[in-house]
This record gives sequence, C-alpha cells and structure tokens, in this order.
Amino acid sequence: MDRVVGVISDTHGLVRPEALAALRGVDAIVHAGDVGEPAVLDALGALAPVTAVRGNNDRGSWARRLPTTAVVEVGDACLYVLHDLHELDLEPHAAGFAAVIAGHSHRPAIEARDGVLYVNPGSAGPRRFTLPVAVARLHVRGARVRGEIVTLDIAAARAHA
Repeated sequence: MDRVVGVISDTHGLVRPEALAALRGVDAIVHAGDVGEPAVLDALGALAPVTAVRGNNDRGSWARRLPTTAVVEVGDACLYVLHDLHELDLEPHAAGFAAVIAGHSHRPAIEARDGVLYVNPGSAGPRRFTLPVAVARLHVRGARVRGEIVTLDIAAARAHA
C-alpha cells in the first residue's frame, strides 16, 4: 500500500485553499521552508502531521524552532529535507536517502539522479513572475518513491468564488 506525502514550500505566510485541497488525504506533509508565519503550519497540521524546515525568509522566535534540515521516514524510505538545494552538504545516495526535498527556487521539478528523487514542489504562496503555483505529492511504497507535481488552478478558483 502506498503512503502519500504532501510537499509544499515557499508559502510566505499564504495558505491557499487550493493548496489545502490538494494536500487533503495525505499521510504526512513536508514544508520545505519559507513558511512565513506559524499559522501556515497550524493549517497544514489540521490535515496531517507536518515536518517543516526553516527557509531563508523565516525569521523570529517561532522560526528559530524550525530546523534547517530534517529527515522524514516513510515506510522504508528516508527523505532528506532542506530549503535550498545549493546548501546540500551530503551525498544523498551514499547516505541512504530515497529523495531530497527542497524549495527556494519557486520552480516545480522532479528529477531522478543517481537513484535519488530530487523534488521541488514549487511555491504555493504568492505568485512569482510567471511560475506556476504548485505543491507535490510523493507516493512511497516500501523504499521506492515516485512524485508528481500538482499545479494549483488559482485563476479558476477565483472565477468561481
């Protein structure tokens, strides 16, 4: 049976209802930094257990409680979480990680390299340039991880509001 992990990043204090809808029903949520404010984590925590790391824009006493990296175990898979992939200071495959989750760039991407899945969910916060607003879902079966980007249709949601 697959376990599903919702992945979100770069909310910058904005909790979009479309993001919550896309993450509903997951077994766990990972926030890859630039949370913006603790209310974001509270809203996500109402859906599933949350693991969050601190991003470069997360400041204040609440943010200091967030680690800069985290390890999330799902089934037999270990996921390594940090905000900025450029700050990765280990070799994920050698360390036994099935996936590396990072945000920061606001560019959604999923890429396999050397047996490790690299996941950037993009940004679910305020739109930046013409980049899509997105989250990701990881499907974990045993030690295998596959991912999908879920682009949020925020224009359609506003038109129907």
